Amino acid sequence: MGTRDQIAARLFGDERPPPGLTLLSAAIAATLAIPVVWLVFEALTVEPTRARELLFSRGTVEVVINSLLLMTGVTGGSILLGVPLAYLTVRTDLPFRRFFAIAVSLPLVIPSYVGAFAFVSAFGPRGEFHDVLAPLGIERLPDVYGLPGAVFVITLYTYPYVFLTTRAALRSFDTTLIEAARTLNHGRIAAFRRVTLPVIRPAVAAGALLTALYAVSDFGTPAIMRLPVFTRQIYVEYNAFGRDYAALLSLQLLAVVLLVLALEWLVRADRTTAGDDAGQTDERIRLGRWRWVATLVPATVVGFALAVPLWILSLWLVRAEAGRRPSMAFEWVQVLNSVSVAAAAAVVAALAAIPIAYFAATSDSPLSTLFERATYVGFAVPGIVLALALVSFGTGYLPWIYQTLPLLVFAYVVRFLPQAVGSSRASILGVDPRLVEASRALGESSLGSFRRVTFPLTRSGIVAGAALVFLTTMKELPVTLVLRPSGFETIVTQIWRAQATALYQYAVVPTLLLLVISGLSMVVILAGESAEGGGL
Repeated sequence: MGTRDQIAARLFGDERPPPGLTLLSAAIAATLAIPVVWLVFEALTVEPTRARELLFSRGTVEVVINSLLLMTGVTGGSILLGVPLAYLTVRTDLPFRRFFAIAVSLPLVIPSYVGAFAFVSAFGPRGEFHDVLAPLGIERLPDVYGLPGAVFVITLYTYPYVFLTTRAALRSFDTTLIEAARTLNHGRIAAFRRVTLPVIRPAVAAGALLTALYAVSDFGTPAIMRLPVFTRQIYVEYNAFGRDYAALLSLQLLAVVLLVLALEWLVRADRTTAGDDAGQTDERIRLGRWRWVATLVPATVVGFALAVPLWILSLWLVRAEAGRRPSMAFEWVQVLNSVSVAAAAAVVAALAAIPIAYFAATSDSPLSTLFERATYVGFAVPGIVLALALVSFGTGYLPWIYQTLPLLVFAYVVRFLPQAVGSSRASILGVDPRLVEASRALGESSLGSFRRVTFPLTRSGIVAGAALVFLTTMKELPVTLVLRPSGFETIVTQIWRAQATALYQYAVVPTLLLLVISGLSMVVILAGESAEGGGL
């Protein structure tokens, strides 16, 4: 075998994919990497003395410390909430177990910035609780602003990541292992520590990774809570024309994100399998006299995460003064704008995901892995950083595309393409290879086999991925704020304008619309999980 053949074998594996598929996947992956590569080059062009002065200033040190503390606090808090809630709803005889399994998942549909301004309105210095408690002699509540408030709010709306991944692991866990441990005189706590915890640890780590990435990339909540972190400071510097400082902060934030991903990679390398349903038993841990007391745990979480925002929204709706600020009034064109750009992003993402997902599902070559991993770069990069990179690139080289809808849609696709790739790849992996081989034996080309056999069987997965991109795009805030065309208002920009001007009543209708759309998506996800897993 010649040197060229050896290199090709290492890159493509034993079976070489069609050249067209390889080139198309390579082109998509390279396009997705452009914003991040450009941002790195932009930051490296800053004069070294100026860069050192900015990077080691007191303000930068404060931003770094706050961001790391926020990420650590949210991740730890999400684990402390998510794991016990998953255990209660899967392994115990908790009353209303199925109801709570759905209820404690629903905070995921509420954008954290919506929760943030609801909590500020409820617990702030002039908030609703202050008015309720003042007649009782309570003049001051704990300060809702700053690091504690930001950690509390973001944790409330990200712990479902840990809850859902841990719950999935517990549902597929071989419970006969617990019974074996109990026969060896291990108590419940010892059995959990020695048997259950090692098996579910990778699932907990996967959920913790999502919460860590969300916390360090969240823009709206720290801005509302007045906490100087990377995302807020980058946005402030961008608006103040401090492009150099914003680029350097973005590079630091990227370094933090890469560190988090590296830690997740180490955990992934030490995964253990959880078994399958063959070892499951229907016997659940009996809580006894603590059975009803235990319901206070999920009920309290649901009360803070869901009841408080809905209560505040209802108050704003009742107290709304018609015509007070006509320029702030909600308009249905904002819904049309949101739906149109989200639908465009979903369609483009679904189409771009197909070749990469097919390549990754049908080949175990390093090249297919590289292309698939390249799609995750945009998802790992915080939205404000991605937006800044596209602003710099657009104004520097393509001024005619800056602040246009195509650039906005492109940013959404870069940000959320992995959601479409993951769903499409899972569907393609589920196709029986013998059907494709039979099609090829009958004279069909690779493209023809995909069109006639693979695509019809994977259509639902592709549509599900597109729907997930659509719903995530509807809630995206920093990318929309920075890259939208002038005068292009959406649901999230209306919510943000109402928050910025403290005219919260004008955020009620768009927020409720956003929650309804997101809530329907969660119902679909949970219904699919119930159908596949045999119930909640």
